[in-house]
Amino acid sequence: MNGSRWWRAIVSSCWLFLALPLPSVARDLPDFTDLVERQGVAVVNISSTQARSRESTFPGIDENDPMFDFFRRFIPRHPKVPRQDDDDDRSLGSGFIVSPDGHILTNAHVVEGASEILVRLADKREYAARLVGADKRTDVAVLKIEAGGLPKVTLGDPGRLKVGEWVVAIGSPFGFEQTVTAGIVSAKGRSLPQENLVPFIQTDVAINPGNSGGPLFNMKGEVVGINSQIYSRTGGFMGLSFAIPIDVAMDVQSRLRQEGRVQRGRIGVAIQEVTRELAEGFGLTRPEGALVSAVEPGSPADKAGVQQGDVILRFDTKAVAASVDLPRIVGATRPGPRVPVQVWRRGETR
Repeated sequence: MNGSRWWRAIVSSCWLFLALPLPSVARDLPDFTDLVERQGVAVVNISSTQARSRESTFPGIDENDPMFDFFRRFIPRHPKVPRQDDDDDRSLGSGFIVSPDGHILTNAHVVEGASEILVRLADKREYAARLVGADKRTDVAVLKIEAGGLPKVTLGDPGRLKVGEWVVAIGSPFGFEQTVTAGIVSAKGRSLPQENLVPFIQTDVAINPGNSGGPLFNMKGEVVGINSQIYSRTGGFMGLSFAIPIDVAMDVQSRLRQEGRVQRGRIGVAIQEVTRELAEGFGLTRPEGALVSAVEPGSPADKAGVQQGDVILRFDTKAVAASVDLPRIVGATRPGPRVPVQVWRRGETR
């Protein structure tokens, strides 16, 4: 083949390649525009003011000193000493409207200790908000603004979420309002240290300071979670974000609105995971339940006859698939009523 024919062959191949239809993966990429237009109107920006005592976070270092910012970033906790000023602390977060009369959900840490709370709607209207109630254990707070006829979000079912499914967050990272980020569900039912009452939804949606309290949407435009926290070694997004399932949050907000606080049941046991080796030793067909490693004397579990070495399989008719499930199920049970408990003891259920 001479040179001219060779070049003509290459050009023909290029045109043939360009004429081919795009791969189905490229054609099937999700479009979030309609979701954002419909649901973004119910997402709000929250700014809160905390009256700060006359204390300084780092002794001997002036806040104008460049080293102060270094210590603030990398040593977040430090003994406090008297300050030279009484400026207020201000924090930013996100939230979303759950009722047309102005009830708003956000994170408890967004408004913790706030003396003033300001809510800014998507249409730029601003309202002073009242804190209806907050629950630190689940990091859920309910606010109320005096307004009516407001747009509200549509709630979804987190139980139907699938790992790998697309999800969208709308919030105000670093104060940039109505910021949209997207990703997928990375895992479900995550238990974090000191956070055993919430089966977190893990995603890779970009979440940064200011996104806290904002909604996590599925592709139907339904809220399935509240973006709550991230795992990070730098303070910024690293691909691990966690959201509170909306059914957990709505149960908490219902109690906060009715009672002003959340009361939780307790049974008085220490538990541990049932490994495959332990399951075989106990005669269980598979590793399940919560192994009781200790029983508190005089506790409800003690009075009911639960013993060390029992494996709790069901509590109040709900299956305990893993040890992390028990605190959530017990915590969701109101104090007072008697509930049935099924345990595995010496090769049989009781």
